[in-house]
Amino acid sequence: LVQYLKEHPEISDVLFTGGDPMIMKASMFSVYTDALLDAKLPNLKTIRIGTKAISYWPYKFLTDSDADETLKNFEKIVESGTHLAIMAHFNHLVELSTDPIKEAVKRIRKTGAEIRTQSPLLAHINDDTDMWAKMWQKQVSLGCIPYYMFVVRDTGAQHYFGVPLVKAEKIFRDAFRQVSGLARTVRGPSMSATPGKVHVLGVSEINGQKVIVLQLLQGRESEWVGVPFFAKYDENAIWLDDLKPAFGGKFFFEDDLKAKYTKTN
Repeated sequence: LVQYLKEHPEISDVLFTGGDPMIMKASMFSVYTDALLDAKLPNLKTIRIGTKAISYWPYKFLTDSDADETLKNFEKIVESGTHLAIMAHFNHLVELSTDPIKEAVKRIRKTGAEIRTQSPLLAHINDDTDMWAKMWQKQVSLGCIPYYMFVVRDTGAQHYFGVPLVKAEKIFRDAFRQVSGLARTVRGPSMSATPGKVHVLGVSEINGQKVIVLQLLQGRESEWVGVPFFAKYDENAIWLDDLKPAFGGKFFFEDDLKAKYTKTN
Protein backbone atom coordinates (compact mmCIF):
# COMPACT_ATOMS: atom_id res chain seq x y z
CA LEU A 1 0.00 0.00 0.00
CA VAL A 2 2.77 2.44 0.90
CA GLN A 3 4.52 1.77 -2.39
CA TYR A 4 1.27 2.29 -4.30
CA LEU A 5 0.73 5.64 -2.60
CA LYS A 6 4.27 6.68 -3.48
CA GLU A 7 3.59 5.83 -7.11
CA HIS A 8 0.27 7.72 -7.10
CA PRO A 9 0.82 11.17 -5.57
CA GLU A 10 -2.69 12.18 -6.64
CA ILE A 11 -4.14 9.98 -3.87
CA SER A 12 -4.75 11.92 -0.66
CA ASP A 13 -7.07 9.63 1.32
CA VAL A 14 -6.85 6.03 2.54
CA LEU A 15 -10.05 4.28 3.62
CA PHE A 16 -10.04 1.26 5.92
CA THR A 17 -13.32 -0.55 5.50
CA GLY A 18 -14.49 -4.14 5.18
CA GLY A 19 -16.19 -5.94 6.80
CA ASP A 20 -15.39 -3.77 9.76
CA PRO A 21 -11.78 -2.86 10.56
CA MET A 22 -12.68 -2.15 14.18
CA ILE A 23 -13.15 -5.88 14.72
CA MET A 24 -9.35 -6.09 14.65
CA LYS A 25 -7.41 -5.73 17.85
CA ALA A 26 -5.74 -2.35 18.20
CA SER A 27 -2.29 -3.94 18.05
CA MET A 28 -3.11 -5.41 14.64
CA PHE A 29 -4.82 -2.34 13.22
CA SER A 30 -1.96 -0.08 14.26
CA VAL A 31 0.44 -2.15 12.13
CA TYR A 32 -1.31 -0.75 9.07
CA THR A 33 -1.69 2.83 10.27
CA ASP A 34 1.86 2.99 11.65
CA ALA A 35 3.22 1.89 8.28
CA LEU A 36 1.42 4.81 6.64
CA LEU A 37 2.59 7.32 9.23
CA ASP A 38 6.18 6.07 9.26
CA ALA A 39 6.37 6.47 5.48
CA LYS A 40 5.74 10.23 5.89
CA LEU A 41 3.91 10.41 2.58
CA PRO A 42 3.42 14.07 1.59
CA ASN A 43 0.27 13.24 -0.37
CA LEU A 44 -1.49 11.41 2.49
CA LYS A 45 -3.82 13.93 4.10
CA THR A 46 -6.63 11.81 5.52
CA ILE A 47 -7.14 8.35 6.97
CA ARG A 48 -10.75 7.20 7.05
CA ILE A 49 -12.13 4.29 9.05
CA GLY A 50 -15.52 2.93 8.01
CA THR A 51 -17.17 1.22 10.98
CA LYS A 52 -20.48 0.32 12.58
CA ALA A 53 -18.79 -0.54 15.87
CA ILE A 54 -19.94 2.68 17.55
CA SER A 55 -23.56 1.58 17.22
CA TYR A 56 -23.36 -2.20 17.67
CA TRP A 57 -20.37 -2.46 20.06
CA PRO A 58 -19.48 0.92 21.62
CA TYR A 59 -17.51 -0.97 24.26
CA LYS A 60 -14.75 -1.26 21.67
CA PHE A 61 -13.98 2.34 22.70
CA LEU A 62 -14.97 2.05 26.36
CA THR A 63 -14.19 -1.14 28.25
CA ASP A 64 -12.68 -3.68 25.83
CA SER A 65 -9.16 -4.76 26.73
CA ASP A 66 -7.78 -2.69 23.85
CA ALA A 67 -10.16 0.29 24.13
CA ASP A 68 -7.50 2.70 25.42
CA GLU A 69 -4.96 1.42 22.91
CA THR A 70 -7.45 2.00 20.09
CA LEU A 71 -7.97 5.59 21.18
CA LYS A 72 -4.23 6.17 21.60
CA ASN A 73 -3.77 4.98 18.03
CA PHE A 74 -6.35 7.54 16.92
CA GLU A 75 -4.45 10.23 18.84
CA LYS A 76 -1.20 9.19 17.20
CA ILE A 77 -2.72 9.59 13.74
CA VAL A 78 -4.09 13.04 14.57
CA GLU A 79 -0.84 14.19 16.22
CA SER A 80 1.07 13.23 13.08
CA GLY A 81 -0.83 15.95 11.23
CA THR A 82 -2.98 13.44 9.35
CA HIS A 83 -6.71 14.08 9.43
CA LEU A 84 -8.63 11.12 10.92
CA ALA A 85 -12.26 10.66 9.91
CA ILE A 86 -14.37 7.92 11.48
CA MET A 87 -17.10 7.06 8.97
CA ALA A 88 -19.72 5.83 11.42
CA HIS A 89 -22.67 3.76 10.21
CA PHE A 90 -26.03 4.30 11.88
CA ASN A 91 -29.28 2.79 10.63
CA HIS A 92 -31.77 4.38 13.01
CA LEU A 93 -32.25 7.15 15.55
CA VAL A 94 -32.66 4.61 18.36
CA GLU A 95 -29.03 3.54 17.92
CA LEU A 96 -27.99 6.97 19.18
CA SER A 97 -30.05 6.80 22.36
CA THR A 98 -27.89 4.71 24.71
CA ASP A 99 -25.39 6.08 27.20
CA PRO A 100 -22.54 3.79 26.01
CA ILE A 101 -22.88 5.12 22.46
CA LYS A 102 -22.87 8.72 23.66
CA GLU A 103 -19.78 8.05 25.78
CA ALA A 104 -18.01 6.26 22.91
CA VAL A 105 -18.63 9.23 20.64
CA LYS A 106 -17.28 11.57 23.31
CA ARG A 107 -14.11 9.52 23.82
CA ILE A 108 -13.42 9.24 20.10
CA ARG A 109 -13.88 12.98 19.57
CA LYS A 110 -11.44 13.72 22.42
CA THR A 111 -8.70 12.08 20.36
CA GLY A 112 -9.11 14.78 17.71
CA ALA A 113 -10.81 12.42 15.28
CA GLU A 114 -13.83 13.63 13.35
CA ILE A 115 -16.95 11.45 13.19
CA ARG A 116 -18.95 11.58 9.97
CA THR A 117 -22.15 9.56 9.77
CA GLN A 118 -23.54 7.59 6.87
CA SER A 119 -26.59 5.38 6.63
CA PRO A 120 -28.36 3.18 4.11
CA LEU A 121 -32.01 3.88 3.41
CA LEU A 122 -33.73 0.61 4.32
CA ALA A 123 -37.32 -0.34 3.58
CA HIS A 124 -39.18 -1.58 6.68
CA ILE A 125 -36.53 -0.05 8.97
CA ASN A 126 -35.84 3.64 8.33
CA ASP A 127 -37.83 4.71 5.25
CA ASP A 128 -39.39 7.53 7.24
CA THR A 129 -38.81 11.25 6.71
CA ASP A 130 -39.20 12.36 10.32
CA MET A 131 -36.84 9.67 11.60
CA TRP A 132 -34.07 10.85 9.24
CA ALA A 133 -34.49 14.47 10.26
CA LYS A 134 -34.37 13.58 13.96
CA MET A 135 -31.39 11.26 13.43
CA TRP A 136 -29.36 13.96 11.68
CA GLN A 137 -30.25 16.49 14.39
CA LYS A 138 -29.22 14.04 17.11
CA GLN A 139 -25.94 13.32 15.36
CA VAL A 140 -25.16 17.03 15.22
CA SER A 141 -26.00 17.42 18.92
CA LEU A 142 -23.46 14.68 19.70
CA GLY A 143 -20.79 16.47 17.66
CA CYS A 144 -21.00 14.23 14.59
CA ILE A 145 -21.27 15.39 10.97
CA PRO A 146 -24.09 13.93 8.83
CA TYR A 147 -22.44 12.82 5.61
CA TYR A 148 -24.39 10.39 3.41
CA MET A 149 -27.72 8.72 2.84
CA PHE A 150 -26.94 5.63 0.77
CA VAL A 151 -29.15 3.60 -1.52
CA VAL A 152 -28.81 -0.09 -0.63
CA ARG A 153 -26.45 -1.88 -3.01
CA ASP A 154 -27.59 -4.22 -5.76
CA THR A 155 -26.68 -7.32 -3.80
CA GLY A 156 -28.01 -9.50 -0.99
CA ALA A 157 -31.58 -8.80 0.08
CA GLN A 158 -31.98 -5.69 -2.06
CA HIS A 159 -35.43 -6.93 -3.08
CA TYR A 160 -36.56 -6.56 0.55
CA PHE A 161 -34.59 -3.56 1.78
CA GLY A 162 -34.46 -1.55 -1.46
CA VAL A 163 -36.40 1.72 -1.70
CA PRO A 164 -37.36 3.11 -5.14
CA LEU A 165 -35.09 6.01 -6.10
CA VAL A 166 -37.98 8.43 -6.55
CA LYS A 167 -39.28 7.66 -3.05
CA ALA A 168 -35.74 7.78 -1.63
CA GLU A 169 -35.17 11.25 -3.02
CA LYS A 170 -38.46 12.50 -1.56
CA ILE A 171 -37.61 11.09 1.87
CA PHE A 172 -34.22 12.81 1.71
CA ARG A 173 -35.62 16.13 0.47
CA ASP A 174 -38.43 16.30 3.03
CA ALA A 175 -36.04 15.42 5.88
CA PHE A 176 -33.44 17.92 4.61
CA ARG A 177 -36.04 20.68 4.78
CA GLN A 178 -36.61 20.02 8.48
CA VAL A 179 -33.03 20.53 9.66
CA SER A 180 -30.76 23.53 10.11
CA GLY A 181 -27.68 24.26 8.05
CA LEU A 182 -25.46 22.35 10.48
CA ALA A 183 -27.13 19.08 9.45
CA ARG A 184 -27.24 19.99 5.77
CA THR A 185 -23.74 18.67 5.29
CA VAL A 186 -25.46 15.40 4.38
CA ARG A 187 -25.75 14.26 0.76
CA GLY A 188 -28.01 11.73 -0.84
CA PRO A 189 -29.56 9.55 -1.89
CA SER A 190 -26.33 8.16 -3.33
CA MET A 191 -25.55 4.89 -5.15
CA SER A 192 -22.06 3.38 -5.25
CA ALA A 193 -22.51 2.06 -8.79
CA THR A 194 -20.16 0.98 -11.59
CA PRO A 195 -19.41 4.46 -13.00
CA GLY A 196 -19.00 5.98 -9.55
CA LYS A 197 -21.02 7.51 -6.75
CA VAL A 198 -24.33 8.49 -8.35
CA HIS A 199 -26.38 11.19 -6.63
CA VAL A 200 -30.15 11.34 -7.21
CA LEU A 201 -30.85 15.08 -7.36
CA GLY A 202 -34.60 14.92 -7.89
CA VAL A 203 -37.44 14.75 -10.36
CA SER A 204 -37.99 17.44 -12.98
CA GLU A 205 -39.75 18.02 -16.29
CA ILE A 206 -38.05 18.80 -19.61
CA ASN A 207 -40.12 19.53 -22.72
CA GLY A 208 -43.13 17.99 -21.07
CA GLN A 209 -41.28 14.80 -20.17
CA LYS A 210 -40.85 13.78 -16.53
CA VAL A 211 -37.22 12.88 -15.78
CA ILE A 212 -35.00 11.83 -12.89
CA VAL A 213 -32.02 14.17 -12.51
CA LEU A 214 -28.69 12.66 -11.44
CA GLN A 215 -25.02 13.52 -11.16
CA LEU A 216 -21.81 11.79 -10.17
CA LEU A 217 -20.29 12.84 -6.84
CA GLN A 218 -17.31 10.61 -7.60
CA GLY A 219 -16.48 9.04 -10.94
CA ARG A 220 -13.99 6.70 -12.54
CA GLU A 221 -13.01 9.72 -14.61
CA SER A 222 -12.81 13.07 -12.82
CA GLU A 223 -14.41 14.85 -15.80
CA TRP A 224 -17.65 12.98 -15.11
CA VAL A 225 -18.09 14.52 -11.66
CA GLY A 226 -20.82 17.13 -11.31
CA VAL A 227 -22.24 16.70 -14.82
CA PRO A 228 -26.06 16.50 -14.67
CA PHE A 229 -27.70 13.67 -16.61
CA PHE A 230 -31.26 12.56 -17.02
CA ALA A 231 -33.10 9.25 -16.80
CA LYS A 232 -36.64 8.39 -17.78
CA TYR A 233 -39.01 8.72 -14.88
CA ASP A 234 -39.50 5.31 -13.30
CA GLU A 235 -41.11 5.15 -9.88
CA ASN A 236 -40.12 1.49 -9.48
CA ALA A 237 -36.38 1.78 -10.25
CA ILE A 238 -34.22 1.01 -7.21
CA TRP A 239 -30.74 1.09 -8.82
CA LEU A 240 -28.87 2.79 -11.64
CA ASP A 241 -29.13 -0.30 -13.85
CA ASP A 242 -32.94 -0.01 -13.68
CA LEU A 243 -32.84 3.44 -15.30
CA LYS A 244 -32.92 4.32 -19.00
CA PRO A 245 -31.61 7.54 -20.59
CA ALA A 246 -34.41 10.11 -20.74
CA PHE A 247 -34.04 11.06 -24.39
CA GLY A 248 -32.83 7.82 -25.93
CA GLY A 249 -29.23 6.94 -26.69
CA LYS A 250 -26.87 6.42 -23.77
CA PHE A 251 -25.83 8.05 -20.56
CA PHE A 252 -22.89 10.36 -21.26
CA PHE A 253 -20.33 8.14 -19.50
CA GLU A 254 -21.31 4.78 -21.05
CA ASP A 255 -18.91 4.74 -24.01
CA ASP A 256 -15.93 5.77 -21.89
CA LEU A 257 -16.88 3.23 -19.25
CA LYS A 258 -17.12 0.44 -21.80
CA ALA A 259 -13.78 1.44 -23.32
CA LYS A 260 -12.16 1.41 -19.90
CA TYR A 261 -13.41 -2.10 -19.20
CA THR A 262 -12.30 -3.27 -22.63
CA LYS A 263 -8.78 -2.01 -21.97
CA THR A 264 -8.74 -3.53 -18.49
CA ASN A 265 -9.95 -6.93 -19.58
